[in-house]
Amino acid sequence: MREEDMEIAIKVVVVGNGAVGKSSMIQRYCKGIFTKDYKKTIGVDFLERQIEVNNEDVRLMLWDTAGQEEFDAITKAYYRGAQGCVLAFSTIDRDSFEAIETWKKKVEDEVGPINMVIVQNKIDLIDEAVVHSDEAEALAKKLRLRFYRTSVKENLNVDEVFRYLSEKYLEELSMVVEDDTQMLTIGQGVIQNDVKSNSKDKSSKNKNDKNETISLKPHKKRGKKLLMSSKCDLL
Repeated sequence: MREEDMEIAIKVVVVGNGAVGKSSMIQRYCKGIFTKDYKKTIGVDFLERQIEVNNEDVRLMLWDTAGQEEFDAITKAYYRGAQGCVLAFSTIDRDSFEAIETWKKKVEDEVGPINMVIVQNKIDLIDEAVVHSDEAEALAKKLRLRFYRTSVKENLNVDEVFRYLSEKYLEELSMVVEDDTQMLTIGQGVIQNDVKSNSKDKSSKNKNDKNETISLKPHKKRGKKLLMSSKCDLL
């Protein structure tokens, strides 16, 4: 397979309390469907979608994790290796909003800092909201994360969430490749300088060796003067 034909795979985990719409979001994004029926996720579920971002083929692997604490031991293992994370809460569930920081910590405890977004889902139910818009924006600012308001039912901003995470990962990937290229260039420069330096040292050494051979060549007249000088000192 040629390098230009290789795809980029990105693992994204979607976390948050139960019933905030995590499964529906992934179903909507990957299959284009929506169902009102709530079905609790047992452990984890997995779907994927192929997209194109900045002329790059990207395979998004989306992991839907259970929001109930009894599944923590199972779901934590699936956080590992993730390059992106969606922290989701519901417009009509105050507890899910207040748990966002806890979910963020759970993920970072397993994988360290990765690209994340905060998603306020079910904004089609804004008339029943128990989370004020200013609160959500303040939390996103505090955690320094991008914030999206989505409606899986209306398919509002769902694509934008995953596209943003994909673009952020590609940016980081590009920076890593650029750094590696610079290091390789620097390394090659050091090698070339070493070669030049070694050649110069060898040339200088050869020249010095030649000069030393000439200076050590016997010279009768000079030897005689030195001998006479020594005798004068003794007298």
